[in-house]
Amino acid sequence: MKSGLQELAESSKAPLSGPQLRARALRLLARREHSRAELQRKLLSGEVDQAALDAVLGDLESRGLLSDRRYAEVTVHSKRARYGLARIVQTLSRQGVDAGLAAQVIQPLKSSERERALALWQKRFGEPAADLKGRARQHRFLLGRGFDPATVAWVLKQARNSRPET
Repeated sequence: MKSGLQELAESSKAPLSGPQLRARALRLLARREHSRAELQRKLLSGEVDQAALDAVLGDLESRGLLSDRRYAEVTVHSKRARYGLARIVQTLSRQGVDAGLAAQVIQPLKSSERERALALWQKRFGEPAADLKGRARQHRFLLGRGFDPATVAWVLKQARNSRPET
């Protein structure tokens, strides 16, 4: 005879069915937007029937509850002030967003890349580096945030040119 805990443990190992997957997916989507690939990865963490998972994800997409485009737009909006294009594209790619869709969503940011980099530099540093070591530190910071080398060089040149003469 099995105890209640043994039965519970065995029942938790059973593959999740469609309604259970849908409930888990809706709980995750209620917290924040997810890409299809990211949501699928999270739902696959346990025993799952792949056909049921595909059906649930397809249903959520058809109802407009799951959208890679919306996920990409929200991600770009939330990261644009702190990161450059390369870092944002990397984040989207890592979460399974199609490269073509990512390119469409980041297109409006291309025109403001320099201004966003300069604003981030001003917030972080505020004044040009006094020596080469400090300049290299500022350079690495902006590169690490996903700004391209030409943009970083432009920002540091602007900072040097705007330095008050002493």
